[in-house]
Amino acid sequence: MHPSPTDPAPRVLHVTQPVDGGVARVVTDLTRVQLAAGLRVAVACPEGPLATGLRALGADVRRWEATRSPGPALAGEVRRLARVVADVRPDVVHAHSAKAGLAGRLAVRGRTATVFQPHAWSFEAVGGVTGALALGWERWGARWAGRVVCVSEAERLRGVRAGVGGRWSVVPNGIDPAGFCPEPAQSARGRLPLVAGLDPRAPLVVCVGRLCRQKGQDVLLRAWRPVLRRVPGARLVLVGDGPDRARLAARAPRSVLFAGAVADAAPWYRAADLVVLPSRWEGMALAPLEAMACERPVVVTDVDGARESLPGALAASCLVPPEDPAALARAVTGLLLDPPLRASLGRLGRRHVLSTHDVRLTAAAVADVYRDLLAGGAAAPDRPAERVASSEYRESIHS
Repeated sequence: MHPSPTDPAPRVLHVTQPVDGGVARVVTDLTRVQLAAGLRVAVACPEGPLATGLRALGADVRRWEATRSPGPALAGEVRRLARVVADVRPDVVHAHSAKAGLAGRLAVRGRTATVFQPHAWSFEAVGGVTGALALGWERWGARWAGRVVCVSEAERLRGVRAGVGGRWSVVPNGIDPAGFCPEPAQSARGRLPLVAGLDPRAPLVVCVGRLCRQKGQDVLLRAWRPVLRRVPGARLVLVGDGPDRARLAARAPRSVLFAGAVADAAPWYRAADLVVLPSRWEGMALAPLEAMACERPVVVTDVDGARESLPGALAASCLVPPEDPAALARAVTGLLLDPPLRASLGRLGRRHVLSTHDVRLTAAAVADVYRDLLAGGAAAPDRPAERVASSEYRESIHS
C-alpha cells in the first residue's frame, strides 16, 4: 500500500497476544515493512521484549496487558483495548491469533475495518467443552471481521469446514531473507557453546519451536531412539521453551540437548544438518521457511500449510504424517545418511523461499487486503481465496 502525495497514509493498529514465537515474528516483520512503506503503524500488546523491539523499529506501541488464554480477565482486557482503539483511531485493526482476535473483535464490533488472522485455529488446540466454546466463538465472531486472513489455503478450508463463515483472503507467511543466510554448519556450531564441544562429525538435528503439545516434540523424542540405532552419535537440539519442557526433559536421552528460548534462531538453523518440526497442527509454520532460507533441509508433518510451504520436490523426502514416530524416524534417518541429498534439498528450499515466501511479498499482499477493505470490497464468503501478492513487490525484490 503506497499512499499518494495527497492522501494520508492509513493508520494500522496491530493487536497481538501471544508476544512470542511465530505470531510475534509475523507482527514484527509486518511492522518493519509497513513502516518502510510509509504506513502509520501502532501495536497494542503486553509489555516485554516484543514491545521493546517494536518501539526500536519506530512503531507506536500501546501497552495492552492481556493473558494468553481467555478467562475471567477478558472483560477488562476488552475495555482496555477499546480505550486504545479510541485513542489511536486506526483506519484498520489487524488482530493476530485467537486471544487478540477475540478481544479485538469484541472491542471494535465492526465499527472500524477489522482484519482477523488466526495463525492456526483456536479450536484445534483444545477439546471437549473448551473446544466447542472456541468453535462457537469463531463462528459467531466472524461477523465482526471485514476480512479473515489465513496463511494457507488449508487453514482457510479448515475454517470453512468447521462452519466459520468468513470473508477470506489467503496470504502465505513470509520471512526476512536478510536474517536467514546460509553458512557452513561447522563454523556456525563454533559460536554455539552448547554444541561447540561436540564431535564435529556428529550429525546434528535441530527442532525450533515452543515446547508444547502443538509442536509435537514428544513425537520427535519417540522417533529419536530408532534414529540413534541407525545413526549412532547423532545429536538433537530442542530450541525453545514452554509448558512441556520439564516433561520432555524427563524422557529425553542424553543425546538430546535443550537450548531454551533464544532471541534469534538463525544460528541454530545454520548449525544443523537437518531441521525437524513435527507439529500436530499449524496454519503455516515459520520455522521450516527460516530453515530453508538458511539452506537447510527440513522434515515436517503434513499439517495445514506444510505442503503449501514446501517446493513440490521436497514432499517425497520431507513430509510425514503427524503423530507417526516411525515415519518421522525413517525420514530423519534417511536424510542423515544421505549428505548429497540434504545439500540438494537445502539449495532447492532456499530458492523456493526467496521466490515465494519473502516477507515483502507477504506485506504487499496484506496491504492489498487493507486497500480492498477500506475501499469497501469483500471476498465472497466460503469461496476459494486467491493468494494475494502485488506484482510491483515481486518485480522489486528480484530486480
